[in-house]
Amino acid sequence: MKRILLIEDDAAIARYLELELKHEGFELIIENDGEGGLAKALSEKFDVILLDVMLPKISGIEVLRRLRKSKETTPVILLTAKGEVSDKVTGLDSGANDYMTKPFYIEELLARIRVIFREKTTNNSLHWEELTMNPDTYQVIVKGQELGLTKKEYELLYYLLVNRNIALSRENIIENVWGYEYYGDTNIVDVFIKNIRRKLEDVMDVRMIQTIRGIGYVIKDN
Repeated sequence: MKRILLIEDDAAIARYLELELKHEGFELIIENDGEGGLAKALSEKFDVILLDVMLPKISGIEVLRRLRKSKETTPVILLTAKGEVSDKVTGLDSGANDYMTKPFYIEELLARIRVIFREKTTNNSLHWEELTMNPDTYQVIVKGQELGLTKKEYELLYYLLVNRNIALSRENIIENVWGYEYYGDTNIVDVFIKNIRRKLEDVMDVRMIQTIRGIGYVIKDN
């Protein structure tokens, strides 16, 4: 069953969407403010997030920015009463996948959710040589076998692979994988890279992660 997180402070709209989406066979989790919604989105896996813009405690746009800052890639559809083009551009530039202006027909929302699910099915997997990463399931497959990575190891490898052919500094990696709340030493990147390499080199014949002396790391296309 597909899981949807609805972050909406309007009780009437939340109840309406709950009835409609559950009727369509979705599991729906509701949070009523930005702070609770952000915590839920970062702690559990969802297939799509429906995010109101005007929320108490933390605005929807700020929730979205923090999600993307944390490398959370779950698709987000913004729901808002604001219909100005500039508002839509701000939402999309902040990392939203789609944008709906209230009031809207439930049929249109369902159609947009279906589009996102189709895009996820066809576009999300990353490939390098004989390795495949699936961000929906947190799986890494090499030569048909699943590689056992911790959550942080997965997120680090994913970030390197998304930015392949770009030399990434340790500071850049810390900011984008560990997040702005991390205040420890950048040597933690070296420790995690060493662990990932050890696991990869047990099953791969080529070194996937290259060291850029004095800078950081890179994954290059061969």
